Amino acid sequence: MKNKKNIAIIAHVDHGKTTLVDKLLQMSGTFRENEEVQERAMDSNDIERERGITILAKTTAIDYEGYRINILDTPGHADFGGEVERIMNMVDGVLLVVDAYEGTMPQTRFVLKKALDAGVTPIVVVNKIDKPTARPKEVVDEVLDLFIELGADIDQLDFPVVYASAINGTSSLNPELETQENTMKYILDTIINYIPSPKIEEGTLQFQPALLDYNDYVGRIGIGVVKRGKIKVNQTVSCMRLDGSVKQFRIQKMFGYVGLKRIEIEEAEAGDIIAIAGLSDISVGETICELGKEEALPVLRIDEPTLQMTFGTNTSPFAGKEGKFLTARKIEERLFKETERDVSLKVEKSDNESWIVSGRGELHLSILIENMRREGYELQVSKPQVIIKEIDGVKCEPFEELQIDVPEEYVGPVIEALGNREGTMENMVNHENQVRLLYTIPSRGLIGFSTEFMTMTKGYGIMNHTYKEYRKMAGNNVGARKNGVLVSIENGKTTAYALGQLEDRGVMFVEPGTDVYEGMIVGENNHDNDLAVNVVKGKNLTNTRSSSKDHTVVLKRPKILSLETALDFINDDEYVEVTPVTFRLRKKVLNTNERKKYDAKK
Repeated sequence: MKNKKNIAIIAHVDHGKTTLVDKLLQMSGTFRENEEVQERAMDSNDIERERGITILAKTTAIDYEGYRINILDTPGHADFGGEVERIMNMVDGVLLVVDAYEGTMPQTRFVLKKALDAGVTPIVVVNKIDKPTARPKEVVDEVLDLFIELGADIDQLDFPVVYASAINGTSSLNPELETQENTMKYILDTIINYIPSPKIEEGTLQFQPALLDYNDYVGRIGIGVVKRGKIKVNQTVSCMRLDGSVKQFRIQKMFGYVGLKRIEIEEAEAGDIIAIAGLSDISVGETICELGKEEALPVLRIDEPTLQMTFGTNTSPFAGKEGKFLTARKIEERLFKETERDVSLKVEKSDNESWIVSGRGELHLSILIENMRREGYELQVSKPQVIIKEIDGVKCEPFEELQIDVPEEYVGPVIEALGNREGTMENMVNHENQVRLLYTIPSRGLIGFSTEFMTMTKGYGIMNHTYKEYRKMAGNNVGARKNGVLVSIENGKTTAYALGQLEDRGVMFVEPGTDVYEGMIVGENNHDNDLAVNVVKGKNLTNTRSSSKDHTVVLKRPKILSLETALDFINDDEYVEVTPVTFRLRKKVLNTNERKKYDAKK
């Protein structure tokens, strides 16, 4: 039996944890000499690579000096907080990676709180020590303050610190840059010296899945740590369900981890992190035991969804031109398949052609839409709505903690905008022309704010937010769009002539030669009402020569919307039409006259 260490690695988005894991894997000789390893090997899907964020927790294992070190890479984003909490149940220590210049950030705080609550042993890695602006000593003080603020106990406050530059593969135990050595052994040695081995109780088998995976061959896979006893392939075991019932099943396959690969194994023992297949509807938090010796482990908490939106089949005139999967049956299958893997996603049927999908936040839901779009699905989605709950007879909505870092000159407009969105300022700190604002704000107030915020701060602002709690509902029109839209009244191709005449009415979303249909949104109005416009009309030709020669129409660049900005932009009476090729915004009621009647009723 090998000595084992199970650790999780936590950090704010972009502080370098995935790069760090790459370097640890390379240094420990887990890869063969001739094996090609791509950068950020842990981020396995395209969206994770493009956005540089970790969405799903991943497991990897390193063999070093007689130890098997299991490392779980955790998501740093608050939308995936449910996973983080459950991962802390599987490990005995955490590696907290902090940027040597930026210091502690909201997501660091959020993930660290979960780790300290679970009582695991921390090690701090100050990364990017080679940055010219690095301030390692102040950052370590900031981390200490954060630990105290989060209520760490005496043992947790006595954490070891390693200084590193993951991208260069160097580390040392000293904050001076000159002392960096071209090795990662300081981090690995610290893990072995400080992180306790898994606590193993005597007794019969107990295994609890903390994460789920899914593949088409074996169905649902439960990933977790064996708490005690041994488990073998083909063994018949009992599963203690969340509702109190017990189900017996046979373990068909079992997987362990080496490097980045998942390999089939025959048996595992207490302290091993493994994945098992054999029960088609295994769920997070259930306990697998030996037959006749059923003892349940405490149930794991799963974060409740706070946001929901309606997914429906595409009903626009262009439906079916660009996607492969269009039917309600296909979309429903895909949504329910996603719930097999993602515990914090809930899908309910609304009617035959639409579903209400609830998740942890905008990022959580927009990543699902983006994945479906890339797989060839066509669908339409409504504006995200927060989930309102009634607590003791009072209507309550989710509130978030918001941290904003902006240059001094933009503070005024930001404070004004947040005031309009019912935000409450908790704190304001100045630091060399930069201002850090701390707010508590309803989640509704954040829908659509990021685009406005980026424009307002000319891209220099940084905002981060995490879910705080449910509170009594704030005002009515929090976060609604102030301006109306320009809506096409004709089907056809847009012309430069028509767009040129409408430019002073607002900002266009389309360029000449774009196919449009009646009811499609082609731009944002300068005023607060919607305007029906003709964007397809051409110039009337006559046989009279005009004395002033025709000038070529020079148009401003249209505003290109990404999926997130489109979801942020729409109002309750609008949809985003999502296809593998494009995003279009449209009114729910396409016919211009019918829409006038509908608006008049409102």
